[in-house]
Amino acid sequence: MCGSPMSTSDVNNKKLTLHPEEWDRIATSRQFRDLLAVKRRFIVPAFVFFLLYYFVLPVLLGYAPKLMGARVFSTVTVGYLFALSQFLVGWLIAGLYLRASAKFDRLTRDILDEVQLRQGGR
Repeated sequence: MCGSPMSTSDVNNKKLTLHPEEWDRIATSRQFRDLLAVKRRFIVPAFVFFLLYYFVLPVLLGYAPKLMGARVFSTVTVGYLFALSQFLVGWLIAGLYLRASAKFDRLTRDILDEVQLRQGGR
């Protein structure tokens, strides 16, 4: 590859040019694997929870129509409230991800800072 740069990344508001070999080194590093594990511990359970929560609505509509059609007040039913709650749960998961992403970003910056030090602090 003649040592030509593959891409750049921002580190502390400075452009950091990384060669393909450096990306390979990052991908195999312990810090990067730890970052992926931390992200996976949040993303997989959140995804599974929301997917199950999402599919409970049609399942309950099919198997428990009386429950879902029960009026809570006026013309508002359990089914409507459950459907609306999916928006709230979606926003809640997004908010939790936003909070968790601060940790992901910190770990990413640590990795890129180390790369920058290895490249001579450019």
